[in-house]
Amino acid sequence: MISFDFLNSLPPPLITFVVSALPIAELRGSIPLAIFKLGLSIPEAYFWSVLGNSLVGVLIVVLIEPISKLLRKLSIFEKFFDWLFERTRRKHSKKFEKYQALALFLFVAIPLPMTGAWSGAVAAFVFGVKKRIAIPTIILGVLAAGLIVTLISTGVIQLNGFLSTLFASNNHS
Repeated sequence: MISFDFLNSLPPPLITFVVSALPIAELRGSIPLAIFKLGLSIPEAYFWSVLGNSLVGVLIVVLIEPISKLLRKLSIFEKFFDWLFERTRRKHSKKFEKYQALALFLFVAIPLPMTGAWSGAVAAFVFGVKKRIAIPTIILGVLAAGLIVTLISTGVIQLNGFLSTLFASNNHS
């Protein structure tokens, strides 16, 4: 089991920054944590979360290609990357190529499991999105996702009402 006890010794803005940079947690975890557990103001929670999540997205975009080239020197990784790229491109490339920047933006901006800066940066690499397009698109997606998560966390957007309305309308169809 991984221990995150070291985070307790950090100031709340830095904890927020670190949590937002972690895969899976990203903004979905850092913003509510910052507001409700760490006592940061809403603007502070948004700022530190977006900063940490954007930074990790940019770092992945910049570093994934050189790391991939290094790993491909080992045959097991060469086979894995070939399989991953072929499978992913075969299933999704036509739609992604047509709507490249918009698809990447939405993929990062909609705060659902397995979406966000981490997976958006990997998707940009797999689909060959140029860094000059991927980086600003991921940052814009993180800004939007941060706004959505903040609005949900503060109750401005209430998902329970939306979901119950959605499921109620589906039951009457």
